[in-house]
Amino acid sequence: MVREEIQNILTSAKETGWVLEPEAKRLLFLAGLTVPRFTWADGIDEALAYAGQVGYPVVAKVVSPEALHKTDVHGVAVGVSDDSALRSVFDRFRKIQGFSGVLIEEQLAGIELIIGAKIDYQFGPVILLGMGGTSAEIYDDTALRMAPLQKEDPAHMVKALKAHRLLEGYRGSRPVDLDALSHLMVGLSDLVLDIESFIDSVDLNPVICFENQCVVADARIILSTDSEKKAPNTRT
Repeated sequence: MVREEIQNILTSAKETGWVLEPEAKRLLFLAGLTVPRFTWADGIDEALAYAGQVGYPVVAKVVSPEALHKTDVHGVAVGVSDDSALRSVFDRFRKIQGFSGVLIEEQLAGIELIIGAKIDYQFGPVILLGMGGTSAEIYDDTALRMAPLQKEDPAHMVKALKAHRLLEGYRGSRPVDLDALSHLMVGLSDLVLDIESFIDSVDLNPVICFENQCVVADARIILSTDSEKKAPNTRT
């Protein structure tokens, strides 16, 4: 059952206080959100086999309970082009403190967004949409709504962005799949309401959107320090 699997993921993360990315993506997949094809490889042979299966180039990320911000420890490699490059990346990641394997996933290209949720002590769950990627803080282009999101809310949030024309098709470029974006945002809103008592925040950055899909390329779930007060009420 989805309820049990999601609860197990959250419960297992109590010690670190946050959910490792492979488990965060598994949780999101169980909740109906779209994630890339990925695997959590303990060894180089498994990593090479999976990269060959999904096809190069791939993205490789260190998995470590001591690396909440992977870019700070140089634990992310994009555009890994072949077996030799992946071996080199894997060997480098092994030296990062707390190394617990490498996440290998298909590489995607599109417009990068940030979609997040924060449990506000006064208002409860709040959902954020903004221009994402490593430049999210520079752009500071975001829209907020309180959960639960209604069907029409994502479209209003897109319009509230200064860069909304990039999503709707600009100077001949094709628009992103706004229906997929809406589905993802409402799905996150529903999930956050279900596990509200267990978490402090959810950060999906980037979410990569293109013509026919929106995919959660990176995910971080921070647990609440009050998470023991009750179990999550996750839907089946």
